[in-house]
Amino acid sequence: MKYLIKSLVAAAVVSAILTGTKSLAQTSGQILNYENEPKNIVKLNAAALLLKTFSVQYERSISKKTSIALGFRATPKSGLPFKSTVESLINDDDTWRNVRNLESGSFAITPEFRYYLGKQPLSGFYLAPFVRYSHYTAEMPFIYDITDPTTNSVVAQDVIPLTGSMNTYTAGIMIGSQWQLSKKFYFDWWILGPNFGASKGKIDGTKNLSTFEQEDLREQLADLDIPLTDYKYEVTDTGAKLDFDGGWAGVRAGLCIGFRL
Repeated sequence: MKYLIKSLVAAAVVSAILTGTKSLAQTSGQILNYENEPKNIVKLNAAALLLKTFSVQYERSISKKTSIALGFRATPKSGLPFKSTVESLINDDDTWRNVRNLESGSFAITPEFRYYLGKQPLSGFYLAPFVRYSHYTAEMPFIYDITDPTTNSVVAQDVIPLTGSMNTYTAGIMIGSQWQLSKKFYFDWWILGPNFGASKGKIDGTKNLSTFEQEDLREQLADLDIPLTDYKYEVTDTGAKLDFDGGWAGVRAGLCIGFRL
């Protein structure tokens, strides 16, 4: 009996050692595999192409559960997208008459940090806090009424061409999921990434203006209804200038195809 007990204890000790050695070997193998795997993914946001926008992202794995990424987005100058949505946000007909003719272009740079909830590197659901800098340029023919000072009635309309730019600074967090389609190809779904921050910009227009035209233009600039924005303006005999700043909000979303390298 004493010999049997010693044999069982010895067997248990050997088994524990072998199991521990096996677990250590597996862990070492996993670490070795992770170290040997490519850690970079270059992606194209295919959904953005439908909006005439070029959007790419570079992602670098820094551990099995975390990565860092840098995104770049560019939109060539074009007319206002989602006009019906924008129109619903503007309550003044005169403001909409001008805003609907707006043409704008933009680019944005977006650094982000990702934390993956799954067990595999660069795969599964993730949370991604990010910051974004965006720069917008715009052109707009501003239509204003000319009134007869004696009758105070509108007798004509004129146009002053306005050009300007705006910078926005926002921060947010994105929820997404990434799948490995093959050894090299990945699919990344940017489910939702709300972001909030501030904006600042200016608009200038050059045109010779009479005293009456200056007064009419001042009145109509004063009546502008721009959501989430504070602005101040100046009108002279050579044109007009508009400076504005305020809050800003946006949403990130996308469907990306990635190549691991």
